Amino acid sequence: MTVEEATEQPTVAPREPWAGWEKIIRVAGVVVAVLATVITALIELELTTLRSGGLVNLAKGSSPWEGGGVLIPLAVPVAIGANLAISWFAVTVTGRRWALGPPWALWTLLMLAAAGTRTTEGDYLLSDSNWVALVMILTGSLTFAVYSYKMILKPVAVSDSRLSGSV
Repeated sequence: MTVEEATEQPTVAPREPWAGWEKIIRVAGVVVAVLATVITALIELELTTLRSGGLVNLAKGSSPWEGGGVLIPLAVPVAIGANLAISWFAVTVTGRRWALGPPWALWTLLMLAAAGTRTTEGDYLLSDSNWVALVMILTGSLTFAVYSYKMILKPVAVSDSRLSGSV
């Protein structure tokens, strides 16, 4: 053994900066997806009662929730877009397909609770005469279902097990 070989230090591979953070990122991703679900569900429920007269009031500087006219189905595309974004976010950030379940279940429970809750006057929060609310509940839930179905059809990606743990 030469002097140079004796003084040479063994090389250690540098540690990746995010090594060990996978579980924290997954939990944070699910928490953010659940919070986004609550916020967007409440916005969607508010939008189900928006009427054309409310937009006229908004242009005049008044509250958009007062006024008559026909229902504006703005809640339907908002529900579809928001639920698609939440689904994509939950699955992408966590890297797990099961992450779609908590937002989907929470959204469905919030809509069922809103549809079955009576006010102190005896009225339902979402009445059966509000067709926008009924279509929004149907399309919102179908959005989660279609996203889930597309994930089922997509083959499981084989990845480096050192980075992702398990598939």
